[in-house]
Amino acid sequence: MERTECVCRIQNFGFATGQVISELRLHYTTLGAPHHDAQGHIDNAVLLLHSSTGNRQQWLAANFVQDLFAPGQPLDAQRFFIIIPDLIGHGQSSKPSDGLRTQFPAYRCQDMAAAMHLLVTQGLKIPRLQLVMRTSLGAMVTWYWGQMYPQAAARLVPIGAYPLPLAGRNWIIRRMSIEAIRHDPAWQGGDYTEPPQACLYTAPLLILLAHGVQQLQSIGPTRQSADQYYERLLQTMRQHDANDLLYVLESAQDFDPSPNLEKTSARVLAINFEGDEICRPDISEHDPALQRLPDAQFVVVPANQDTSGHFTYFQPAQWVGFLDAFLKRL
Repeated sequence: MERTECVCRIQNFGFATGQVISELRLHYTTLGAPHHDAQGHIDNAVLLLHSSTGNRQQWLAANFVQDLFAPGQPLDAQRFFIIIPDLIGHGQSSKPSDGLRTQFPAYRCQDMAAAMHLLVTQGLKIPRLQLVMRTSLGAMVTWYWGQMYPQAAARLVPIGAYPLPLAGRNWIIRRMSIEAIRHDPAWQGGDYTEPPQACLYTAPLLILLAHGVQQLQSIGPTRQSADQYYERLLQTMRQHDANDLLYVLESAQDFDPSPNLEKTSARVLAINFEGDEICRPDISEHDPALQRLPDAQFVVVPANQDTSGHFTYFQPAQWVGFLDAFLKRL
């Protein structure tokens, strides 16, 4: 499978707040090779976006390669040119811990969508993608992409995010983690010399919420095993710079694509999961919003002993059949 590591540098990138960064660095991986149409435009490109606090390596795990990119699979890398970037604030792309700390511009989902659009259209000279797909935070960006750039993608597949305002337990737990960082005495307004530690002890809350309830019971069937898992979560959170984590959590605080849903002209397949305690498929407020996209397809993957609530997006075998049928039908 042909694979390339690249970086796109965008000069004087402007954020929705009016702030400007002199150079925005976006690292990305490509799989496969571009195909050009009669006009010389790349016509087989796919953009895949990762989830919150993650990076592009999520898509390169063995199960994704096997279930999505292998020969004969829905995004066969022999047929598609697959672009997998690190979003702003994640992975090797520009982020607060690069040196600016809290002087780094506050970014939101719309800024991430704008940066991705520049990467695709100016960096790679691709006027129209065949597909934009991703999960959780990346799915939020995908919802915005559909209305901000309605002609820039033929298909959208947001996984694990509804086109509704961020609220409920999802926002409450994010707010708890945000306040824990900002009120940690060691944070020092973002100018710490040693990583803040107290805020780490609540940071795993969002991860716990993302797990399926039954899965958590299986992971920690005893107090001792649950304690061990909590310690592993703490070790995971220690890998994140506090300012980077703060910015990621705050980036979704004003997420609400619902006012402009009708601007979306791409074909949409929205995939969500039964047992997801972050994006609950049983909340009645979803229905009116979804009815405003009459051509869209909305799928809720049933829970089973192998699914993992919100984190079922890490298990493509559970949902790849819906993606395959969607692509074949169109």
